[in-house]
Amino acid sequence: MSYGASLLDNYRRASIYADRILKGIKPSELPVQVPVQFELVVNAKTAKALDLELPSSFYWRADEVIE
Repeated sequence: MSYGASLLDNYRRASIYADRILKGIKPSELPVQVPVQFELVVNAKTAKALDLELPSSFYWRADEVIE
């Protein structure tokens, strides 16, 4: 399983930074942004291979389940 910042959201936010830099704002003047969206990905196939039994509510909360 993996829990971390959404890469798609990070790329979108990076495009906003690039837009501001191209408009002439100095990179040192831009604020530091922390991730806002996080995602949980569960690999059910690997969990089964390791004989791990995860509760069904865990799968419901996951953003993506790899079968």
